[in-house]
Amino acid sequence: MDRRLTPHTTSGRWQLGLSLALCTMLLWATLPLALAVTLEVLDPWTLTWSRFLAAFLIQGAYLAWTGQLHHFRELTRRDWLVLSTAALCLGANYILFLLGMHNTSPATAQIIIQLAPMLMALGALWVFGEHYGASQWLGFGIVIAGMALFFGDQLQITFVPKDTFYLGATLMVLAAITWAVYALAQKQLLNHGVRPPLVLFFIYGVSAVLFLPFASPSSLRGISGLHLWTFLFCLLNTLGAYGSFSEALKHWEASRVSAILALVPLSTLVSVSVVADAWPELVTPERLSAAGWIGALMVVAGSMLTSLGGRSHQPVVHATTVGEDPECD
Repeated sequence: MDRRLTPHTTSGRWQLGLSLALCTMLLWATLPLALAVTLEVLDPWTLTWSRFLAAFLIQGAYLAWTGQLHHFRELTRRDWLVLSTAALCLGANYILFLLGMHNTSPATAQIIIQLAPMLMALGALWVFGEHYGASQWLGFGIVIAGMALFFGDQLQITFVPKDTFYLGATLMVLAAITWAVYALAQKQLLNHGVRPPLVLFFIYGVSAVLFLPFASPSSLRGISGLHLWTFLFCLLNTLGAYGSFSEALKHWEASRVSAILALVPLSTLVSVSVVADAWPELVTPERLSAAGWIGALMVVAGSMLTSLGGRSHQPVVHATTVGEDPECD
């Protein structure tokens, strides 16, 4: 197995990569709704710990059943270092996102977290040897302008105290940074032939251990009714979203995947509006003026332009290259 630093490579099955990226986008778009409802009965630390623990147990059972756990012996010292970095960053992203959303709102959280795929695309310039054109830098500028417009609107009409809003926004920016580092680390592991299920299994296990001291498992006994269903959705969302995202990176360029993820904020706004209209007692509707909507659209459009504005000059290889087995597809 070739362990040298390699350029970003894909399997060439872009249709599968697109489908997986869309699945990730939909799961992430609806997650804030489920989180907001579940947080009515659980604290952020217990909810985050539960999500990682459930994902670890289910992923571990799958790996044991398919006989893949022995592949951990093939990892090099560099692989373990990158893997540990990915685990710490994704764990931090989970709790930072939840705390940030708790101090702002689902829509605001999704607008700010849009920095994550952008930072991932920017990081790909250095890590994967991708290239930016003038249109992509233009997209970056549009995102910054859109965020400024959106935040200006939210500061004027939100019911959240300004100090609380600023705290939530800061936590969300940190969540975006940690997610981008995780995503780049995960992609590099895939380029080194480390199988996606192994990467996620390790990340889930490390995060479950790290969050256990802050969790209150006994509080899980009182969950029932609607809160139980949203709690279960949060648990399964972890496996579905990150499993789809990990596999999408195998088959499609990182910049293309990030372009699809740029649709998450608008999908969240639509989801919140639909649920708030149907069940106003369940979800508080988002308060956006025309300026807020324009800002949100600018963020999404700019992020997509950043991701897709130029060709990424990446070789397309068969699945057996860089240590990937055909059956892993």
